[in-house]
Amino acid sequence: MTFSADQVLYDSLRKREEQNALRKLVTNNHLIDFCSNDYLGFARSEELFTLTEQELLIVSKGTEKKNVNLSGSTGSRLLAGNSLYTEELEKKIAAFHNADAGLIYNSGYDANIGLFSAIGQKGSTIIYDELIHASVHDGIRLSQASAFVFKHNDVVHLEKRLKIAQGIIYVAVESIYSMDGDTAPLIEIASLCNKYNANLIVDEAHATGVTINEGKGMVQQLQLEQFVFARVHTFGKALGCHGAIVLGSDLLRNFLINFSRSFIYTTALPVKNLIAINQSYQLLEKSDAKIQQLHEHIGYFKELLSEQVKPLLIESNSAIQCIVIGGNDKVKTLALILQKDGYDVRPILSPTVRKGKERLRICIHTFNSRTQIEGLCRSINENMARNLVN
Repeated sequence: MTFSADQVLYDSLRKREEQNALRKLVTNNHLIDFCSNDYLGFARSEELFTLTEQELLIVSKGTEKKNVNLSGSTGSRLLAGNSLYTEELEKKIAAFHNADAGLIYNSGYDANIGLFSAIGQKGSTIIYDELIHASVHDGIRLSQASAFVFKHNDVVHLEKRLKIAQGIIYVAVESIYSMDGDTAPLIEIASLCNKYNANLIVDEAHATGVTINEGKGMVQQLQLEQFVFARVHTFGKALGCHGAIVLGSDLLRNFLINFSRSFIYTTALPVKNLIAINQSYQLLEKSDAKIQQLHEHIGYFKELLSEQVKPLLIESNSAIQCIVIGGNDKVKTLALILQKDGYDVRPILSPTVRKGKERLRICIHTFNSRTQIEGLCRSINENMARNLVN
């Protein structure tokens, strides 16, 4: 028996639509941004744009010295796509994050795919938090390692998993979780990893640029660098650019260059991207006041929510604030009302999150004014009071 490919695709989409979980691309550029990961406003920053253009002009006049192609990298880094500029940038970022070495990837997804598929060799074990990024899940699936999940931020359950793990053990967590905005108990997790000789990997995607230590991330804020095997910092969120870096030892970097397929078999980032990343880090180094402002905005948002709404808010001190509604229909209804009021807030539906844990994912930014935050909270509070989600 044969099946039509189109029919299979159609049936899958129809099923998703029946669950009110069909994903669509939308553009709401006229709305007030409470949805993007541009926490510090770098992606819209005229200063960052100008710095990048100026640096690109400088690099263009020294292409022979730097061995740089201006528009495209022309190949993978193991062929024609490497440059002195790239390697110098990797060293600079590694030094900023107090790491021995770093390897740049084209995206955070590529970094996690490449890292976990490469290190997860036969006989090893990867233990991961149940709410970790989808890219980590996919990297683990591509590996040959055994894998065990542990309950979110549950160090007791993690230790149970560590006791039965075999071979080389890796523990994978996020420092700040992308769909909940809460923080991992990194000190306790690092202590357990040390006790059981496990290698801790921390995805810092949503901590980069946000923590009150020049945005260096939770690992450095807690001074845990020596207890972490690898860190992933992404450039597409608070840094307003694109790409990612895996930080670790020189040995890890050399291993990934040789065995990480998402690094080996892809065209490298063009120099324009690398220059933007470089200038973004320079901007970050003088952004303490901006980061402090972000945290003041986060506190103000939480303060303004009504007593009816606060119990539905996931505990978080990060820029990601989530109100759990429950049910795709309910959360989509409220999101549409907020959008009609002028606020770009998106619903997070199952199966992206567990059924019953559907939520509004609200991102706070430095460029959101207090008036805008007040308006958003007023809209949320009023619509909750009208029992739109109860």
